[in-house]
Amino acid sequence: MLKQYIPLALMSFLVITNSACNAQNGGYKKTATGLEYKIVKDAPGTKKPALGDAMTFHLKLSIGDSVLFNSREMNHNEPVPYQVQAPAFKGDISEGFMMLTAGDTASFRVSADSMQKVGMMLPEWVAKGKNAKIQFDVKVVNVQTQAEMQAEAQTKAAAQIGIDDKLLQDYFAKNNIKATKTASGLYYRIDKPGSGPTAAAGQSVTMEYTGKTMDGTKFDSNVDPQFQHVQPFTFVLGQGQVIRGWDEGIALMNKGAKGTLYIPSPMAYGAQSPSPAIPANSVLIFDVEVKDIAASAPQGK
Repeated sequence: MLKQYIPLALMSFLVITNSACNAQNGGYKKTATGLEYKIVKDAPGTKKPALGDAMTFHLKLSIGDSVLFNSREMNHNEPVPYQVQAPAFKGDISEGFMMLTAGDTASFRVSADSMQKVGMMLPEWVAKGKNAKIQFDVKVVNVQTQAEMQAEAQTKAAAQIGIDDKLLQDYFAKNNIKATKTASGLYYRIDKPGSGPTAAAGQSVTMEYTGKTMDGTKFDSNVDPQFQHVQPFTFVLGQGQVIRGWDEGIALMNKGAKGTLYIPSPMAYGAQSPSPAIPANSVLIFDVEVKDIAASAPQGK
């Protein structure tokens, strides 16, 4: 499952500036906690993020003239999402994020030693001198409360469901497929009924599956050797261990059943792209077979 936010560990892309560079102030100021910052552009606005709020921003990391990471290039020119966390140490970058409003552009320098002391993993080549600084530049696109973020996500999902439904209707007509639609917008087809009761939330379900996009491109399978994991897949139904379309669709099947799930993108990965093989807002198609349904083992066993 995809996370909704890029954690602070995204700083695995981090870079350091050398001691000589640090010695030159370069217009940076310092907060009382030691965070070095430079506001490049202070856009009008007063809505600064609080703990738990959502931000989207463009991020570029560089050392000298060499760019090591650029979200505009590596994230299809889309801003990356982030949920504001409490600072883990004095001078943590979280403090810097909470200084900004939408439209602001800023540069920050954070102590590499401080990050390492709180257990943050940094690249092996990061210098450990006491003057080592991790530098990154941020351009804030948006700041939202959790409620605003959820409302916007729901609005976008509702609109995308309509778009995906039209795509699926056309797909069914073109390929002469008869599928059943659920209230959520999921479509499914049972090709071979199983026996016994359908799977229920909390039960352990063992599956064989092949996933593909609407153009027929396979992106994962545990029966096709090319994906190098040809063993049954087991998960606990209704616990969010799989995409929502699976949690709903597999609950419609019983042991031994074979069929196909046609999953609108909001019930799959939505606007997120988990891999190059699955573009953003992709409708996903899964050929599935329920191999076994069993009571889940008690927690701790």
